[in-house]
Amino acid sequence: MVPTEPSWLHPEAIKEARAARERYLERSAEVADAFMAELDAAIERIEQGPSRWPPYLGGTRRYLLHRFPFFVVFREAALRIEIVAVAHARRRPGYWLGR
Repeated sequence: MVPTEPSWLHPEAIKEARAARERYLERSAEVADAFMAELDAAIERIEQGPSRWPPYLGGTRRYLLHRFPFFVVFREAALRIEIVAVAHARRRPGYWLGR
């Protein structure tokens, strides 16, 4: 399925992305910008072919970022992709399952 509507980001996923950006901003604006650019590119790739990424927990799939220790957890809805988490790789798997 290729979505017909823009992706929807869960409010907690937005908070996670912003928190990660803030942590990287403490290091440098360049690193923070690179993180956000990679996250944006990941969402675009997911939208282009969500079934290319392996099934994960609770009916979701995940996309691993290349340069940062984060992954995007998403599920396919009828007309859109739902981003349920922007998770650090060291967080407990499935902490976002109730979303």
